[in-house]
Amino acid sequence: MTQGISRRNFLSGAALAAGAAAVAGLSGCSPKTMAETGPDAAATAGGTDSGMAVVGNTPAWLGTAPEIAEADIVETRSTKLLIVGAGNAGLAAAVTAQELGVDFLIAEKAGAVATARGWYGAVNIPECAEAGKSVDIIKLNNVLRQAFWGKNDMRVTKTWLNESAEMHAWVKGIMDQYGFAVSFDADQGEGRGGVGVDMYVPPIQVSYTAREDCPEEHAEMSRNQIFEDLLNKQGNEVLFGFDLVKLVTDESGAVSGAIFDAKDGYVQINAEDVLLATGGYAANPDMIEGINPILPRCLTASNWEPGNTGMGIKAGLWAGAMKDPGAAAFVFDRGAVPPGTKAGWTEESVATGEPMLPASGQFNPGSQPFLKMNLHGERFTNESGNYDWLPYAAASQPGGVYLEVWDANFADDVARFHSLGCASLTNLIVNVMGAGTEGFLQEQIDQGVVVKADTLEELADKLLLEGEHKQNFLASIERYNELYDKQVDEDFGKEPYTLSAIRQAPFYGVTLGGTLLDTSDGLRINADGQVLKTDGEVLEGLWAAGNCAGSLFADGYYNLTHGMACGRLLTFARHEVQHIAGKKA
Repeated sequence: MTQGISRRNFLSGAALAAGAAAVAGLSGCSPKTMAETGPDAAATAGGTDSGMAVVGNTPAWLGTAPEIAEADIVETRSTKLLIVGAGNAGLAAAVTAQELGVDFLIAEKAGAVATARGWYGAVNIPECAEAGKSVDIIKLNNVLRQAFWGKNDMRVTKTWLNESAEMHAWVKGIMDQYGFAVSFDADQGEGRGGVGVDMYVPPIQVSYTAREDCPEEHAEMSRNQIFEDLLNKQGNEVLFGFDLVKLVTDESGAVSGAIFDAKDGYVQINAEDVLLATGGYAANPDMIEGINPILPRCLTASNWEPGNTGMGIKAGLWAGAMKDPGAAAFVFDRGAVPPGTKAGWTEESVATGEPMLPASGQFNPGSQPFLKMNLHGERFTNESGNYDWLPYAAASQPGGVYLEVWDANFADDVARFHSLGCASLTNLIVNVMGAGTEGFLQEQIDQGVVVKADTLEELADKLLLEGEHKQNFLASIERYNELYDKQVDEDFGKEPYTLSAIRQAPFYGVTLGGTLLDTSDGLRINADGQVLKTDGEVLEGLWAAGNCAGSLFADGYYNLTHGMACGRLLTFARHEVQHIAGKKA
């Protein structure tokens, strides 16, 4: 989602339909060339024990760096700082460089800046104190260590914990100039996040809404578009259509620039420092299959930037960088598809050589803890959990998908569930903004994604369940109603307030899988954002921010740190440029 729901839109009845659609589709980078891939490539690129195809010791998705003849380079430029990628991290880095007087160029493969993330997480900011809240930094760092099985670098996490408040003050000042007011979400729910066990929910989520006095030309701008506008006003423009081919290294092995495939041919940009902000590899099926093979078994929808093909990660590895040893991804339980759809790449797209998932976007009610069953009509897990828990659990279920059902009390149920973070948007649109159940769901019903029925038998038929599977479906609902009446989930231990009855017509159902936003296992960095070599030493001249940078996440995303992913990339973008400019030790 590129921006928050503005106060203007909030006060407008016309916002209801637009808001519902937004929630349903929410979201929600000459000198000697680099060394060729060495014998340690497989280990540093993710290992050979993950089932990935390899050629020699090199993963098939990685390959080797292309050879570009000097005669094929049509233009050479030079700068102090080269920023690769004009997304959330890259643009923040560019604006910071502009403010600090650092000579820079910013290159982007697409024809426009990337989509801005509407929320970011910042720790112990003034708005948090004003709400009477605080974040226990030591506790949160250790909670994240536990969530990521110790695979993260706690020093990298500390950079975000300690410096995100400064980042927030900076962003807030810019957004204020453009007519936007800050909105801080202090809601910690039950203190457990509705995930069945005690889990820390820090109050950190920040977003922005247009003020009444916001100029019309600014009101619909995203944060990334505002950053681009700031650059343009100072005569700095994004170099669009610059597709990264490889990095350049000098005789010492330090990164000294990059080569791009541009409109008129190859362009080499020499730089003292290169900051990669190219995003993850969500749009690269080969990397997905090779590094994180569970994803095609449970994904049904895409919500990634098309340019996130992992090129920055590959270029870094070719230059001698180390990658996170395991996989990590931002998977949301919101991949709604028509009945009968299975998870994974569609047969048609595979046949064309361009694998794609069946759908795109996010169906926000997928994150609500309604009853969920597999295609055999069996309840198979506790529905109250982190966004990626249901899709991952479904990866070993028939078809890799699952069914979610609810009844006419949808609005009352979601109000009681009190979901946090972006999952709260369902309640916001349905109850706070007054769209109601039908107003919220009608578009998906018309599209045949959500099915509606007067009886549970009819609902089962519309979900394409037959025979024993249909009988299981009806029995699972009967059992679930019993658990609701008891207010005790004897089967999987879900919290009583997240149980709901399924008795009052009309009844609704939807087939769900995971929606992939992006991946987050990237190049290993230190606490300053410098990329590390395979021996753990700094790869001089190379920095990484955003989802091409690693060291922070592992396996999944602790989504109870609402906005952390975007908050950390904005924080590191600023930190790295400040370090390059000599403003940090």
